[in-house]
Amino acid sequence: MSDEEKRRLRSQAWFEGRGARNFANRGWVRSRGVPMDHFDGRPVIGICNTWSELTPCNSHFRELAQHVREGILEAGGVPMEFPVISPGEMLTRPTAMLLRNLCSMDVEETLRANPLDGVVLLMGCDKTTPALLMGAASVNLPTIGVSGGPMLNGSFRGKSFGVKDAWNLAADLRAGRAVNEDFEEAEGCLTRSVGVCNVMGTASTMASMVEALGVGLPDNASIPAVDARRRVLARMAGRRIVDMVREDLRLDKVLTREAFENAIAVNAAIGGSTNAVIHLTAVARRMEVPLDIEDWHRVGRDVPTLLNLQPSGRYLMQDFHEAGGLPVILRDMCESGLLHGDALTVTGRTLAENNAGAVCWNPDVIHSVAKPFMATSGVAILRGNLCPNGAVIKPSAAEPRLLKHRGRAVVFENQDDLSRRVDDPDLEIDADSVMVLRNCGPKGFPGMPELGMLPIPAKLLKQGVTDMVRISDARMSGTSFGAVVLHVSPEAAVGGALAVVRDGDLIELDVEARRLELLVSEQELQQRLAAWKPPAAVATRGYVRLYVDTVNQAHDGCDLQFLVGRSGSDVPTAQH
Repeated sequence: MSDEEKRRLRSQAWFEGRGARNFANRGWVRSRGVPMDHFDGRPVIGICNTWSELTPCNSHFRELAQHVREGILEAGGVPMEFPVISPGEMLTRPTAMLLRNLCSMDVEETLRANPLDGVVLLMGCDKTTPALLMGAASVNLPTIGVSGGPMLNGSFRGKSFGVKDAWNLAADLRAGRAVNEDFEEAEGCLTRSVGVCNVMGTASTMASMVEALGVGLPDNASIPAVDARRRVLARMAGRRIVDMVREDLRLDKVLTREAFENAIAVNAAIGGSTNAVIHLTAVARRMEVPLDIEDWHRVGRDVPTLLNLQPSGRYLMQDFHEAGGLPVILRDMCESGLLHGDALTVTGRTLAENNAGAVCWNPDVIHSVAKPFMATSGVAILRGNLCPNGAVIKPSAAEPRLLKHRGRAVVFENQDDLSRRVDDPDLEIDADSVMVLRNCGPKGFPGMPELGMLPIPAKLLKQGVTDMVRISDARMSGTSFGAVVLHVSPEAAVGGALAVVRDGDLIELDVEARRLELLVSEQELQQRLAAWKPPAAVATRGYVRLYVDTVNQAHDGCDLQFLVGRSGSDVPTAQH
């Protein structure tokens, strides 16, 4: 008898045997029409679904789950779909980031508590991908990620229209160059179908990370949500997860140090979201894989941007897929020695093997390592007295002239202060000023919202200013752009230097040197910090209180301290 035949599956602890509990477990499952032969030792596969009408990006997941289900049945497995909390980016307040860790807890506890041998993760909108990966990593079952796919290209007045174009239209409205009728018409032209944002925002970035990490099947990142090939991919994932259980191919064999280095390099190549820094760090630490913010500097610094896609470039996600998708980039990077091509993936093959046959059909969309779209990479890590534990910037999305800049600070105390004063015609600010927003970090907001792309003051927009240096302890949407410094750590709310910046202080940014400095003497800085007093508590009860009391800083992934690491997949003792 082979080792495969000898190995006892987790689900058998629930369903195999003649005890009263086994009897009850089978009986209750049979109540929904499951035949008795499904309890003969077949792999039981969870379908972890983040479907919700409150998460429009994921609103097609009921259908997607059905295709996964059919694949599981075809491969001889038993599908069991279950819901988890779905933190939708657009509707959730104050920020979906606040609920990422809660969602991960939901996934972890559900997987560990139930008769599941493997799981397919259905994720789409920004935080659902890292949350599901974090929860699954802590349990370490055989796991495949299936992303929901991007929406179709937008089309506005005869031209391609993406989220970056919508941001620009919003700026035109504030500057008086557009009218409300333009904005209202554009709404229906941008979101033409279900799916995540049609640019390389956080959702598509994280879908690309799933593929680059080897946790998803090839083409996971770019197939449009409404494309029939997305349904086929879901079905094939259902088939494959059954074999993964039989092979005992668990996450720890896929999510290795090499896999995370691959993801960092790919993020640089695609001009991916700065949010990936936080999310990948959190996933790695759940997996107990060493990963530090400096790894982004070491691994990604010399990787050029290959993808001409908004917000760093011109095209949209549908164009990316039609040009060949992420497999083209993975193949080129493997052949150029920029990736660990021998990294194992959920297919049972290596990353290089998965993508060996990829062909580029449009070199204006997908450039090559030999002839990159931009020499600069997607994410740069900054250090200095303003951010001793790090900060991030996306050089590919900034005006090059601002990548080395010195200017006087204009400080906004919080989101309300920003909203109240940014368009005040008497605001003392010019194009060379450095806008500073604080108290928007993990603890300070709480939840670290996407406020980092501070709006350029209306009076400067009217002067033709399109970019400025902006600094905060917040995040920004992956759809955002500009010379925006984010994730300043430590944040202002815990006494980081950002808390004591004053109007008129000189701040120097040098992306090439990876430096961000508040140009005051060390003595002056220490005197200010000594006089600083912590803000009042932002939460008194419930999950928000738990979050504020235990959340890590940005450079540590913003996970809850007690969630870092693994719980494992040991079968809990039955107690009823």
